[in-house]
Formats: sequence, C-alpha cells, structure tokens
Amino acid sequence: MVAEILAVGTELLMGQIVNTNAQYLTKRLNDVGVNVYYHSVVGDNPIRLKECLRLALSRSDVVITTGGLGPTKDDITKETVAEIMGMKLVRDEETFRNIRCFFERVNRKMLVNNIKQADIPEGCTIIPNKNGTAPGCLIEKDGKTIIMFPGPPKEMIPMFEETIYPYLEQKTGQIIGSRMLKVFGIGESEMEMKIMDLVEAQSNPTIAPYVNMGEIVIRVTARSKNYDEAMKMIDPVIERIKERLGSDLYAYSGETLEETVVQLLIGKGISISTAESCTGGMLASKLVNVPGVSDVFTNGFITYSNQSKIDVLGVNPDTIKTYGAVSKETAVEMVKGLVKKTSSRAGISITGIAGPDGGTPEKPVGSVYVAVMLDGEIDTMALKLNGDRERVRHMACLNAMNMLRKKILN
Repeated sequence: MVAEILAVGTELLMGQIVNTNAQYLTKRLNDVGVNVYYHSVVGDNPIRLKECLRLALSRSDVVITTGGLGPTKDDITKETVAEIMGMKLVRDEETFRNIRCFFERVNRKMLVNNIKQADIPEGCTIIPNKNGTAPGCLIEKDGKTIIMFPGPPKEMIPMFEETIYPYLEQKTGQIIGSRMLKVFGIGESEMEMKIMDLVEAQSNPTIAPYVNMGEIVIRVTARSKNYDEAMKMIDPVIERIKERLGSDLYAYSGETLEETVVQLLIGKGISISTAESCTGGMLASKLVNVPGVSDVFTNGFITYSNQSKIDVLGVNPDTIKTYGAVSKETAVEMVKGLVKKTSSRAGISITGIAGPDGGTPEKPVGSVYVAVMLDGEIDTMALKLNGDRERVRHMACLNAMNMLRKKILN
C-alpha cells in the first residue's frame, strides 16, 4: 500500500509553520506497513489543490491531507476533495451538535462560519476530533482512500492514533518493526565497507545506514504480522552487524551517546566530573539531561579563561605559557586538577578553538584536546574538527564521551 501526505496551507509554504505532521505521519505509517513515497505541500488555492489531489490519486493508494478544515473562507480542503471525488457536501447533525457542545464547554461563542465544519462529503466516515471543532473524514471510493485531518498536531495526532492507525492496521495485516543502531568512532565509508555484504544481501529485514549529527545511524527494519515476530527477524541481523563493528557500535535501540555513557557509569558505580573550556558546559549539559545521572555526576566546571584554569583546576601557568591553553599538556593538567578537586573516579577535560576566530596555522579553528581520566589512568586525544562553532563544540563532546565509554569497556 502506497501513501502520499499532502499538507494544505499557505503558511507552510511561507515558512511560518514547520510541517511536523508529515514527519509524524510518515513514521507511523511505516510502523503499520504503509509505504510513503511522496510528500507534497500546497497553498490555500483551489486550482493548485485540485492539481495536487489528482496527481496524488494517480500514483498513491492512500492520500492523507492535513489542514484546510477550519471555519474560514480559505479552508477549502473538504470542498475540493468532495468535488474531485464527485461527492456532495451534506450537513451532519451529530457533528453540528458536537461543535456546538465544544464551544459551550470552552465558554466561547459559536460563530456562523463554524457551521461549515459540520458539512461533510456524503457517505464518508467521520473521524472524531476531541480536541477541536474540525472533524476529519475518511473516503473510500474507486479503489482509493482519502483521509482528511485538521492541521494542528494536538488535534491530528490523537485522531490518527485512535481511529486511523487501527483502520490501517486491519487493512495491511502487517506491521513494520525497526531498531535503531548507533555507531561512533569510525567514518561512514569505513563502516559501510565492514557491513556492505550484509546491506547488499538484504531483503527482509532491510539495513539502512545514514549520518546524523556526527554519528552513524543504522536502521534495521522488518515487515511481519506482529511486533514480536519482527524483532525475532531483526535480532540475528543486529548480531551480525555487532560482529563487524565491535565497540564502535554503542546503541541498539536509538539511545544517545550520553544515555549510553551515563548507564555505564551508573552500572559500574563510577562518579564523574567535567572541566570544559571551548565547549562551555555543553558536555555537562548533555550528561545532566539523562535521568538518573545525579547518582554519578559530581561537578562540572567551565574554565574558559587561562586564569580560571589556573585558579580552579591548578593548571601550572608555565604549562599554558609553554604549550598554550589549547594543548595536550594543558588538557592533562586540567583533568588531573579536576579529579583531585572533586575526588571523582572519572574526569573529562576539553580545551580547544571553536571559532570562528582564534585559530593559527599551527592550531587552526577546530583544534581540540580531550583528556579522560579513570581510576588514575589518563588518555588523551587531539582532534581536528570541521564545521561551525556549534558543530565543533558538539563533536568535541561526542568524542570525549566516546573516549570515556571505551575506557570503561576496556
């Protein structure tokens, strides 16, 4: 079954609203075994909307529209769909009563233009809207299905989950289960070489790798009649990928790197503290976003200036003078002073040049040094990172957490 999502609204084309509905619907349609091949966006124009609907119906089994079901003159989705499908609009008395009750419940006056929301294509199935005045509609005709939702996500999502997901589940008789694996520490091309034969031999389950914010994500997906059976099909594939990628594979169900690290720390009872210069607290922020981290996180210091590195962490001024604030030697003294000050078992220090200014030929923008200390042992890493200031800081944090993760595992 092939579906197309058609978002209606000039505000979407003007960039005033982000089309989060399409993202949500695509994921949930995939979950129930419906392939989404097309996304379209059209403004509140009846001629262009007709063109989009005709095209969508020519190439898709199911067309899902969002938006254009409101009370104003430019809300034209229902009227246009009814015309395309050769159906007339009729007043649904129960819908009218529901709209009137809604306004009474929120203590607002019902206006005349709200009445049009009770006019629906004759013979369609009404999709109840418990959070607004615009009901949805489901039309099945000539082997095609059109499903109309209002635009606000807080209305559309419950309507889909309560009415349309069960409807599609019954239609397809299958679900699509998936697991999200995450990889860090090797490049995309190296990862691809290691699992290329698995990707080329795929059928069901399928393997789809892609890069996201500096990490590699591998989505393993299986079609089956139920979720448990899909997971049984996926598990052996994951084991084969794990054999190829080893410790560079850090997550099996979409966990973030910080979630993985925090769970390792909690599981082994290892306390941690951080000292950051160029990342400015980003590392500590990532860690403390994880629930339960209070069991292991002791302190986080932002030692941005040279003097703060000296005063707070006890870095020797001669070290900074000789090697520079951005150096392996300074990162090592930072983490030593950090662990001494906090008495934590693990410590991470980061110092670098995030840009856009401050680089030199010897130490260009993106030069970052990381030191990780665990139970008295120190590892260091020199990074040459690309991208803007935000990406340099983000990648520095990911590399630092991955260093600690691998040190704990080893």
